[in-house]
Amino acid sequence: MLNPQWLKSFATLVDVGSFTASAEQLGITQAAVSQHIRHLEQQLGPLILRSKRPLELTPAGRALLDYCQQVDRAQRHLALRLSDGDVTCGEVSLISPGSIGLRLYPLLLALQQQHPDLSLRHRFAPDSEVMDAVLHNRYEIGLMTQKPDDKRLVAEKFAEEPLELIAPKGKSASRWEDLDALGFIDHPDGQAMATRLLSRRFPGNAGVRNLPQRGFSNQISLILEPVARGLGFTVLPRYARLAFHRQDDIQVIEAGAPLVDTIWLIHRAEWPLSARAQQALRWLEASM
Repeated sequence: MLNPQWLKSFATLVDVGSFTASAEQLGITQAAVSQHIRHLEQQLGPLILRSKRPLELTPAGRALLDYCQQVDRAQRHLALRLSDGDVTCGEVSLISPGSIGLRLYPLLLALQQQHPDLSLRHRFAPDSEVMDAVLHNRYEIGLMTQKPDDKRLVAEKFAEEPLELIAPKGKSASRWEDLDALGFIDHPDGQAMATRLLSRRFPGNAGVRNLPQRGFSNQISLILEPVARGLGFTVLPRYARLAFHRQDDIQVIEAGAPLVDTIWLIHRAEWPLSARAQQALRWLEASM
């Protein structure tokens, strides 16, 4: 590993252009700056052409300068992540299923507009990926539709979200025969969601797998597009439906007793949430 003080002397030398000015800026002797550069060159080869004015970097010198800049960015990023005193700057990282994510992402962007120095990192993912990402510290906050039983995680109730039967506007969907005539618009969780909801509304039905499949999309923001065009019905969580931009072209069909899922907030149990994350969660809870 390269000595940080040597790297600092090299980066300063490149910046100010002379050994004398570098020594003055760093508060050390000119001989010390020269010694630091010599140590680096013993490991990496020639870095600067001393006969040139201003100083000219060799290819190795340019590569080292790029490395110094990467190290500086990484240190600043680390300091930003670890600084918990100012909740108006730094990163907020959240990973969630698609439906609740469609609801939360615009709200978090509104928070970022109030505090532009915040950096929002959000990813849509299924439950298994959410749990893995939080456990391995890739994201600070996770949301899941199933409560995890891993002792390394804290799980708290965050929201509730019912499943909805959604059909084209003006189309009849009150009988199983109506659904059979419309056909099903499937998605990655479609079969499971539809089975859970329709078994309540139509007990003893033939099963969603026996309905004509009129389409499939794995993009949650697009699943309702064929429904709005009259091409079939689907079953989705409420927040996915609310995020759809063509509400006038779809309708929610009463499907008996509500089927409501709990959304669980998870984070690592060994350390508390950062002040930034806590502020973001308070903002979300007040805005939903």
